[in-house]
Amino acid sequence: MRRLLIALAALVAICVLAVGCGEKEESLEPGAPEPLEVMLDFFPNADHAPIYAAEAAGYFKDVGLDVEIRQPPDPAAPLKQVVAGRADLAISYEPEVLRARDDGLAVQSVGALVQKPLTSIISLPQAGIRKPEDLDGKVVGTAGIDYQSAYLDAIEKHAGIHVEERNVGFNLEGALLAKKVDAILGGFWNYEGTDLRLRGKNPQIIRIEDAGVPNYDELVIVANSDQDDDRIKRFVAALERGVEDLKRDPDKALKGLLDANPDLDPELQREVLKVTLPLFSPPRGKPYGWQDPGEWNDFAHWMRDNELLDNLIDADDSFTNQYLPGEVP
Repeated sequence: MRRLLIALAALVAICVLAVGCGEKEESLEPGAPEPLEVMLDFFPNADHAPIYAAEAAGYFKDVGLDVEIRQPPDPAAPLKQVVAGRADLAISYEPEVLRARDDGLAVQSVGALVQKPLTSIISLPQAGIRKPEDLDGKVVGTAGIDYQSAYLDAIEKHAGIHVEERNVGFNLEGALLAKKVDAILGGFWNYEGTDLRLRGKNPQIIRIEDAGVPNYDELVIVANSDQDDDRIKRFVAALERGVEDLKRDPDKALKGLLDANPDLDPELQREVLKVTLPLFSPPRGKPYGWQDPGEWNDFAHWMRDNELLDNLIDADDSFTNQYLPGEVP
């Protein structure tokens, strides 16, 4: 597929340096800055802190990229924008990538931004839900997404219980606070959970990967699979430096996000970053952005078993690690 922007001539020299705990940092000699458009999955927040930290510190420019960060017009837009060539990269979710591949769309995850599920079951203390078995007979609100229903089915089978699912749209937190449901599935434990905690609601959280749902990468970086673009590797290398800044000085590195989005609540973003920061890092000995092939295939098989995929046999072409720092095709 044709790209909207023709890459400027630039030679990139790659030098891999070992840094702590087996991680690698990619030092890239930049040419003239090349434009790169990145579409987020949702409104800017601390889940995207590495992107804004890298931008604010000038790491994208250091590797010859002029990055534009865009918000999506709607939640379904990012992958479609990448397929149509109206965005070079998008932030999305592993289940959405697999669904898109199943539909024949030319998308591929090129790196994990958040290495664990964030989707969770969230309730308030009065519901008395502290473990999956406590959900028996309760009303659980979802956003009406079919794989959220599959998550709930898996949790029911795992715990030997029955729950009532209620579609409350995307106003999950509002439905919970209004007591329209006993719990919600679809809110992020790191974001909605932290927001409720700061508001004194003492939320009770069950992580879905601890309740019968296979592990997966919640947030991933997605590109068009019909192109081999060296800008991706430079983007990921700069992103890794943004993560290192967040580890060294979270408040300073978070300033990029807050300066670019002054409407955000600084206290909430700081607290969300605090609990999310460990999930930006790969397993020990793996490069930044690592996507585990076994976990991807296990999750694809789980989606197929739950009739969420019709055509995809495995996840092998749905992701690649070739653009990660220190990796080669």
